[in-house]
Amino acid sequence: MDLIHNASFRILDGKDTGIYRVVLDEIQIGKTAVVRLDPPEESRKAKGGRKKLAQTKNKRKKAPPLMLGETLWLDRNELQALKEGVEITLIDIEQENYALSPADEAVFEYRKSQMAPFLDFDHFREMVLIHKGIGGLVNEVVASGCSEAFVRKNYSLLCRYGFTESSLRPNRSSKCGAPNVARPCDPGGRKKAGAKTIEEKVALAYGQVVAPEQPGMSSMWTTAILAADKRIPSPKPPMPERCKQIVESAFITRYRQVDGKLELIEPALGDYPNARQIRRVLTREIPRLQRLLEKTTKGYFARSLRGLIGRNWKGVVGPGHTWAIDSSIGDIYLRSSVNRAWIIGRPIVYIIVDIWSTAIVGFYVCLDGPSWAMAKVALFCATAAPELIGELWGYEVMPSLYPAPTMCAALLCDRGEYLSKAAKITGAKLIPCMSYAPPYRPDLKGLVEVIHRIEKDQQYYFVPGAIDQRRVEFELRQFDPTKAVLTIPEYVAYLYQIFTTYNLTAPRQGRLDAHMAAAGVFPSPAGLWRYGHEVGIGVRRNLSFSELVTNLLPTEPAHVTRRGVMLLGMQYESPTVDEQQWTALARNFGAWDIQANYFPGSVSRIWTPAPASTGLLDLHLSDNSTASPELTFDEAIDAFTVGKLGNAQNEHIRLMMALESRQKAMDIIARAKELTAEAIQKHSGTMPSITEARSLESAIFMTTPDAVPPPDQSDDPARAAHQKMMSALFAAANAEGATHE
Repeated sequence: MDLIHNASFRILDGKDTGIYRVVLDEIQIGKTAVVRLDPPEESRKAKGGRKKLAQTKNKRKKAPPLMLGETLWLDRNELQALKEGVEITLIDIEQENYALSPADEAVFEYRKSQMAPFLDFDHFREMVLIHKGIGGLVNEVVASGCSEAFVRKNYSLLCRYGFTESSLRPNRSSKCGAPNVARPCDPGGRKKAGAKTIEEKVALAYGQVVAPEQPGMSSMWTTAILAADKRIPSPKPPMPERCKQIVESAFITRYRQVDGKLELIEPALGDYPNARQIRRVLTREIPRLQRLLEKTTKGYFARSLRGLIGRNWKGVVGPGHTWAIDSSIGDIYLRSSVNRAWIIGRPIVYIIVDIWSTAIVGFYVCLDGPSWAMAKVALFCATAAPELIGELWGYEVMPSLYPAPTMCAALLCDRGEYLSKAAKITGAKLIPCMSYAPPYRPDLKGLVEVIHRIEKDQQYYFVPGAIDQRRVEFELRQFDPTKAVLTIPEYVAYLYQIFTTYNLTAPRQGRLDAHMAAAGVFPSPAGLWRYGHEVGIGVRRNLSFSELVTNLLPTEPAHVTRRGVMLLGMQYESPTVDEQQWTALARNFGAWDIQANYFPGSVSRIWTPAPASTGLLDLHLSDNSTASPELTFDEAIDAFTVGKLGNAQNEHIRLMMALESRQKAMDIIARAKELTAEAIQKHSGTMPSITEARSLESAIFMTTPDAVPPPDQSDDPARAAHQKMMSALFAAANAEGATHE
């Protein structure tokens, strides 16, 4: 422990007990020059003039700090003995740290320039040794134009806080006048401060002193205002209304009976504080943060105004560990894949975000929800092979996350989805930890909320049919469904491009630490995802495809019939179905039902447990089916429902056409009856037999004059002669017709 220049120490015992600062430590002369920072009362020099009062009249005046500067030359051997006996301990005296105002900065610069000889150690040491004190230095600085009191005051600051420039900083001028000290205008106390009113100025001009109409703020008024303000429930009303309620509650105490009703007696001017005085009390006595809390609700403050105390990835071990899922109504109108003239409205968009890397690991677009059933399908989109999801939706896959995501270990979802029974069943099977944000607290999973905002902002300026839902005024929100052009598969492909671009390009420089930067990690969500898995902090869980399908995709019974496997009127086929002859079994022994899992976003395939084996049987949509692969199940049901809507009209049309046809048939029969009766009545002579009449009828309707009788025709001479006659008649008729032409 060396007692060098500027060091401060404390002597713990003996006659010299106290706190000291070393001015010089001279080994050659065996002396150490010090300044005592806490001199005893009896050693202080008494000032001249009258005696000091026991109690100061002006209580507001603060006593100046004690002047220091008397140089004491102590024996180094004695100090060394005290140091060996552990009677001396080094201490550190720090000065208050604060910013200087421009005026204080000017004073500070002046002090540094004038006290420069005291801060030059070599010159300071030389002058102190020559003059056995600081007298020579004081005279040197005074010769430059300063007063001796100025020099000794600043030298006292150097002794108190240390021989550095910062010790010369002036006290804050903002603390002058005892700030934050109440100055009430109580009766018998101080008068009201501030500028005089016009009436008071006029009275003073005539030599009169009048009391102000509005008295100053007293302690009683302050207490009454604060008490009345506490009775107003939060969120507080605007300040004008707030002042009215305070005056009515705390300062109107007189009423009169008028026709059995209480009417207040208006107080006189000066009996209550005005609005400016009330406002000043509220703004001075209530902290700013509390005033902000009083203007809004606790929920809104917690969501939008609270201080940020952490990061959302705190406690997350790495990529793939914790996901956040959220649904939102897409700000866009879509058209049907069945008939683009149909507008199917706005979709529900599910987004799943990895908390650690901020990467979008999966999304799903549907027309149903929000519900846990659709959230499970979104999880399937995040955990299944990207190639399979691209095939189901019909877009070209461009992988952005390597390795591909697997099921997370913890999932943060909405309260409504979390509390469902299906969510508990799914969590027990696939997700070890599930949690949810409290109601109306989207800020606790703000990352996925921001992704929804990014998605909606990007689509508004480029996609026809999109909505600027962030407009405050309802009249300015643009709702024009007729501009919609995208179908669900096309919108999914569009979102896939947006989210892929986000994963590859979103700036994440703030997430890189020194090790990541040294490893050359690209600052993007995909870069963080890849780095986390490369260094071994990523979470990957091996779940079979059959587990994902059976636990995440919805289930409906499919029917095995003689036509094939039918679901929603659509036929599905598989080589296994043909090999095991399911259709033959259904034709001969009756149809049966099987449980089928389907992906709601595409009718192209379904899955069912494989018979007599493990795993799932993959069934594809047949080419002979009533739907095309790009349709969703919702759209297929829409088409089926639209078809059923016209059943009554179709039945009406069929009935009307059948009745019309029957009426025409009845007319034909009635006409035939009339003609037959007329012919029978007119006929005279012998009636031919049925055989002869049939032969004559057949001959009349023969259309080929030169027709050769078929080989199996009868060789009856009468029939041959009849045929020859009919041929001659057709030839003659044809010749006559040609002549007319």
